[in-house]
Amino acid sequence: MAIMITDECINCGACEPECPNNAIYEGGVEWAISDGTSVSGAFTLMDGRLIDAEERQPPLSEDYYYIVPDKCTECKGFHEEPQCAAVCPVDCCVPDPEHVETEEQLLLKKEKLHL
Repeated sequence: MAIMITDECINCGACEPECPNNAIYEGGVEWAISDGTSVSGAFTLMDGRLIDAEERQPPLSEDYYYIVPDKCTECKGFHEEPQCAAVCPVDCCVPDPEHVETEEQLLLKKEKLHL
């Protein structure tokens, strides 16, 4: 299950540098699969869309930090727990019920992002 940031976010930015997949972005900032990963070229998103890994995508939130589900691995393969949740002072980094994944799926995603 990917992690999401709720609208209780205070925009402190503590979470962003902790993410090993560079899946966390400030509100209003465009994202790309290639940011902080070894992915280049064509990449298939979880919803089946094929995109260029370097292509900038629209922000998932304009008002507060957000996590790109296609890049979030809950820190599996890096840390014992999601680092964003560990450092969040207001506990707004929570499991995303819209993106439920097994540990095996999260580890496969990690391998896909970091060849």
